[in-house]
Amino acid sequence: MPPAEPALSALSNPLLRYFLATRPRFLIVTFFAALIGIASAEYSGLALAPLPAAITVVFALVAHAGINVLNDYYDELNGTDRINTERVFPFTGGSRFIQNGILTLRETAVFGAVLMLAVVLAGLWLMHISGLGLLLIGALGMFIGWAYSAPPLKLNSRGVGEVCVWAGFTLVAIGADYVQRGNFSMPVLYAAAAYALLVTNILFINQFPDCRADKAAGKHHWVVRLGPERARWVYSVIAATAYGWLGVAVMSGHLPIFALIALAPAALSFKAGTNLMRYATRPQQLEPAIKMTIAAASAHGLLLAAALFTASNVAA
Repeated sequence: MPPAEPALSALSNPLLRYFLATRPRFLIVTFFAALIGIASAEYSGLALAPLPAAITVVFALVAHAGINVLNDYYDELNGTDRINTERVFPFTGGSRFIQNGILTLRETAVFGAVLMLAVVLAGLWLMHISGLGLLLIGALGMFIGWAYSAPPLKLNSRGVGEVCVWAGFTLVAIGADYVQRGNFSMPVLYAAAAYALLVTNILFINQFPDCRADKAAGKHHWVVRLGPERARWVYSVIAATAYGWLGVAVMSGHLPIFALIALAPAALSFKAGTNLMRYATRPQQLEPAIKMTIAAASAHGLLLAAALFTASNVAA
């Protein structure tokens, strides 16, 4: 039985209400992106700076939370979450906090803005101790997070959502790496690119249940543009590219041999892709595939970070 959607009667505590509005269970993918960045810096031979690392992780999570809240706000403005009857809660169709009367549209907008302001303040401190380059990383990341769903750009509605997600999660890792080393480095890109692709597949598969509502609301992402039957092939292409990238990065010496352990979640991605091929036009049957997609990305991120940390200790 799917979990019940949030109701005001069950969320009388305002702190809990606002916390759950951030969709906290999905922030784990940002945690692993930041962990990859920190592990990449340590793999390069740098001594870990614990306090900046911890603050980086916390405020990367706050940034993701703010983007989730603002996405709910803009998806209420364009109407897609309101008319979505095929959502697979809690994975698609938004948090339902606005639609179910838990937060008003204005409260959602203000909350999202407050979260993003907190990220700016933390980012300024991290920039002070690491370098001006973090300003570019942070500004680009926040711009992508805003432009993803906000008018007038609405990048996801224009078929650029997958690029935004890939770039956003790659930037989380790059930023976490930058805070540790104080400059830009190519190794973190080799480490983060495959993970960011697997996170992109979370967005991609989530668009299948939302396809009809998104089309009606004018969100013309690639599942809408191609139609579910053709778009389902793209999922496997993204997954194969991710695991292929990791293999090439290891074989070319950019990542340690230990990193091959992060290929193990390919079994989950393959099973999810098979499920999507079968049920692309029956969104209510996609919940297992969505769960496996999240699990594949999370396991890959955890294993890759662990491999980098292990390789740095072995080398030492």
